[in-house]
Amino acid sequence: MSTAVPSPSSSSDPSSSAPAPGSRAPDAPAPAVPSAVELLPGVVRVDRQAAPDRRPTAEAVAPPQARPRNAFRPDIEGLRGLAVLAVLAFHAGVPGLSGGYVGVDVFFVVSGFLITGLLVGRPLGLWDFAARRARRILPAAATVLVATAAAGGALLDPLRGTDLARDLIAAAGQFVNWRFVGQQTDYLAAERDPSPLQHFWSLGVENQFYLLWGVLLLGLARHLHGRRRTLAIGLATGAIGVLSLLLCVRWTATSAPLAYFSTGSRLWEFAAGAGAALLGRALATRADRPGTAWTLRLLGWAGAAAVLVPVLLYDRNTPFPGTAALPPVLGTAAVLLAGPAHRALGAADAGRLLATRPLRAAGRLSYAWYLWHWPVLTIAQARYGTLPWTTLAALTAASALPAWLTLRFVEQPLRYGSSPAPRRGLAVGASALVIPLIAALTLGGGTVRALGGTADAPVAAPAGAPDGPALLAPGTRLLGLTPSLARAREDFPPGKGCEIPLNADSSPRCLFGAEDSPDRIVLLGDSHAGQWISAALAMAEQRHWALEVLVKPGCPLATLTVRNNVLGRTFDECDRWRENTLTRLTAGPRPRLVLMAGLNRYGSQEERAQGWTRTLDRLAALGAPLAYLGDTPMPGKDIPTCLAASDGRSDACFFPRDTAFEPDPLLDGGLAARYGVRTLDLGPLLCPGSGPDCPAVLEGVVLYRDTGHITDTLARVLAPRLDKGLLAAG
Repeated sequence: MSTAVPSPSSSSDPSSSAPAPGSRAPDAPAPAVPSAVELLPGVVRVDRQAAPDRRPTAEAVAPPQARPRNAFRPDIEGLRGLAVLAVLAFHAGVPGLSGGYVGVDVFFVVSGFLITGLLVGRPLGLWDFAARRARRILPAAATVLVATAAAGGALLDPLRGTDLARDLIAAAGQFVNWRFVGQQTDYLAAERDPSPLQHFWSLGVENQFYLLWGVLLLGLARHLHGRRRTLAIGLATGAIGVLSLLLCVRWTATSAPLAYFSTGSRLWEFAAGAGAALLGRALATRADRPGTAWTLRLLGWAGAAAVLVPVLLYDRNTPFPGTAALPPVLGTAAVLLAGPAHRALGAADAGRLLATRPLRAAGRLSYAWYLWHWPVLTIAQARYGTLPWTTLAALTAASALPAWLTLRFVEQPLRYGSSPAPRRGLAVGASALVIPLIAALTLGGGTVRALGGTADAPVAAPAGAPDGPALLAPGTRLLGLTPSLARAREDFPPGKGCEIPLNADSSPRCLFGAEDSPDRIVLLGDSHAGQWISAALAMAEQRHWALEVLVKPGCPLATLTVRNNVLGRTFDECDRWRENTLTRLTAGPRPRLVLMAGLNRYGSQEERAQGWTRTLDRLAALGAPLAYLGDTPMPGKDIPTCLAASDGRSDACFFPRDTAFEPDPLLDGGLAARYGVRTLDLGPLLCPGSGPDCPAVLEGVVLYRDTGHITDTLARVLAPRLDKGLLAAG
């Protein structure tokens, strides 16, 4: 599964996962998706009076004519158990269950099935429906949110605590899925660790679905009756499902975080469950016929296989959801349709296997278990580093204890023991929203005090030396870290809009400085070129030139095809962007300087050399001076977070020299001399000496804003050095 962030993911784990996520990655996850994936609080009882943990009674397996319309479905409870175990195993990294993230899709379908059955079978008032949902979902979620805020404040560093406070606000407000869409489609945030609340994205999707579906079905019930109402519900379900599936397939190919986390790309999964509920009602009168019964049994086994096979065969590299989500979604719908809603549960039914005690026990605990396990895993790894899957599995199992306590003392009392009046349920829901918000504000205030300021504080870059072994100009001394830890992760270059989205294949007109000047510097490359915008702009402004920025994150300027983990496929848009950009430069006026830079880690060393040769052949034909900035060291860890966790002790955040650099075909392979390219290698300055480690802070300047990009403050400090090394001689 692709994620926009370092994959968990998803999540991030999910996905990641994020998120997933991720990313893309992500995690990406985005990376990156993936990436984290989450459990949804599907309801297996639609009659309010029934207790959630009773065993199936004779009524539950009675013949059709004796069964109530809203009878308890033990197979659905077991299906929830199977789904949650798959998801938990995936998050724990259990070998052989790399596709366990499809459990979230199972829960979406189950939710669509149950809610549609409830609303069609016994129409409610809108406030009554909202109160039921609030009592069912929000109290347990609020309990986990408050506990996560407390644990984050005690165990996480202040920077992670700040991120967690923002996530708490979004999670309590039921829109955290959209927060993660924005974060994981943003390359600037794509390399951050997954949030302890990333799994709440699915809760946001579910509650947004409830709002839409409740208003739609209850509105139809109010104005239409009989067959007209049934027909309208069926048409609405089909139309929403088809449109959402088309969006899902398109977004999976163009923006994995949007496809994974957004409500629009997930509605079709709920619609599949709704369709199964509507079709099941139509088949009710035929369920006792031998031919129909055996057909349903075969359908149930086929559906179970369609769910289980992806759990075993999918992995983080599977483009998801997209068409890959069809088997688990349709398989779940088949299991629900084939279940014993209108007939006895027979030995030949797949539901008999699902209704076993272990799976049903996991199903009863599933919502609370999922809510608890992800914060436990992410906070433990943030505190102690990457843990083996055996430890993660043990922590996941241990999280069943707070999950059981939440089920026993929060979920059940508030769901079944409180007054059924809508006013009481809405009051419970309002409290469950407000209390986590208070916890988020408390946590956020504490982290701001710990960091000694906010990320909005302006940064004044100190004067940099134009040459020599020192970073700063003679006589320049810094009293504290610059930028501050509160600011470092947000210390981005200007012109964020110049770094185009992954699915774009051409750059907009992006000029800085003297925009009307006929002379310009062209900054060309990926996000490791974009990090030099401020330095290049200083060079241009000194000469009253323009600066044109042509950059695409994750896309090498060297002509070679790469895979993008956020998209989960070959990065075709990169090849098109490179071709369009080189053609654009050929057709336009000749630049005064083409400044190239980029991540020096795409492909193998031989592939990089061949790719640069093909690109330099094209650029040399421009007849413009060419310059190249060697890649900056790669820390491989989030430097501001590391510094915050170590109270600013820079020696705690050293990183190995042998992993910080890769052989560079322009600096080390003779290509620069062959094509007459001016080069500047800042590696010896940023990683001085010959020891085994490179610093994260140099002369008081925080060098990196994340795991691999320099701070904008450093870029401005280095501007005089770039000017002298690349332009002074020309």
